Amino acid sequence: MNIPFVDLKQQYQSIKNEIDTAIENVLTETAFIGGKYVNKFEKDFETLYGVNHCISCANGTDSLYIIMKMLGIGAGDEVITVANSWISSSETISQTGAKPVFIDIEEEYLSINEKLIEQKITSKTKALIMVHLHGQMCDIETIAQLCKKYQVYLIEDCAQSHLSEYNNIRAGLRGIAASFSFYPGKNLGAYGDAGCIITNDSALAEKCKMYARHGALIKHQHKIEGINSRLDGLQAAVLSAKLPFLIEWTNKRIAAAKHYDEALKNINEIVTPKVRANSKHTFHLYVIRAKQRNELANYLKEKGIETAIHYPTPLPFLEAYNYLNYTELDFPVANKFKNEILSLPIYPEITIEQINYIALTIKSFYSK
Repeated sequence: MNIPFVDLKQQYQSIKNEIDTAIENVLTETAFIGGKYVNKFEKDFETLYGVNHCISCANGTDSLYIIMKMLGIGAGDEVITVANSWISSSETISQTGAKPVFIDIEEEYLSINEKLIEQKITSKTKALIMVHLHGQMCDIETIAQLCKKYQVYLIEDCAQSHLSEYNNIRAGLRGIAASFSFYPGKNLGAYGDAGCIITNDSALAEKCKMYARHGALIKHQHKIEGINSRLDGLQAAVLSAKLPFLIEWTNKRIAAAKHYDEALKNINEIVTPKVRANSKHTFHLYVIRAKQRNELANYLKEKGIETAIHYPTPLPFLEAYNYLNYTELDFPVANKFKNEILSLPIYPEITIEQINYIALTIKSFYSK
């Protein structure tokens, strides 16, 4: 049995007519930049989230950068984020001219340790980027209270948390703005790079839209210097075609995670994901902690099972951040877990048979 980490081909086959029609319409109308398909997706996403503004952009990385730039974050400022994430969460801080300040993760949910945040807040701290990793939200209420106390912007990185919830509030609706990625492998993915910003702040929304479109809301009327970060019509049409299936796909991911939990529960050498109370974990990733992680990953590969590591090197330990002079003692949990975390295949179309095969293969490895 061969099990890919994500099966985008199978997803395409399941909604082939919708996707093909969407792409054909864009090609027929040559609606490649801006226009009704981009506008439609923005409105559809606003409706889904019950938010006032969705500003589409070229990718999730840009969306973080644009938010911070339009909040006035720059040289001399500091922005706090988590130690274990994709580099977009931190490189965008540096791109504004600000300094990234990293916080270690906690052991139960592998998300930012909110108990360590307050001690890192200084007079230079302008924002916190909260990364809702793997499909599970952080303790956003505690973090929001800290931001309010110190008058710090709360920005939510929702690249892995489409439709995730905590205390019945969706990821992206608690901060001043939120960033979403629609990279192909995401729970809602385009067929190339794509992203968006959501916010209920109308003034910020206008600034973000202007900045992402060369500093102009009307072509040739450039009020500021901006960047070129537009969602193209083809990607917008694909996303709109997929959007009606997102809730169903999310429920299937959650069901798949429950099957994993049951199938893996008696394997003492691994720790399965823990779901935070009062939260909806949408399982963009199903991340276990495993003894002999590398050997297990190689064994699974030999048996036709593709896995991944999110992420093999915590951000502070990347060469890009050598100048910050961090040591492993500064982030003991992230440092420990970097050798244990392993992401197993999960996607809406994965079958119980496939999950059982993965579980039996893992059991086989540890019983050798």
